[in-house]
Amino acid sequence: MIYYINRTIETNFDEAVLRIIASLKKEGFGIVTKMDVREKLNTALNVNFRRYLILGACNPEGAYNALQQENKIGVLLPCNVIVQELEDGKTEIATVDPYASMMAVDNSELAAMAGEMKERLTRAIKNA
Repeated sequence: MIYYINRTIETNFDEAVLRIIASLKKEGFGIVTKMDVREKLNTALNVNFRRYLILGACNPEGAYNALQQENKIGVLLPCNVIVQELEDGKTEIATVDPYASMMAVDNSELAAMAGEMKERLTRAIKNA
């Protein structure tokens, strides 16, 4: 099972970050966390890793509704979105497939909500 939605774009890393944040905003997501993986790995392991950013994207209404259905669903929130620099000068943007991640939760209401979030995230990736 594929657990992510992705797209490779022909733009630099910094531009890709700006584009996905703007695209997520149009779909109702805010960024609640940012983790610079390159910086963290360099600090912790003294390694030189490619530019790789993990964004925690949250749709407040979707998160609230999911929490009303399952009080431990927060272990699957927020939706992680990555931006990573590729060797050929391109940049990949990817996000978790919320529908795939909710498959372990036996709740039909959540499945419907996850389907809607998947559509929004797919549009955000497509339009970035």
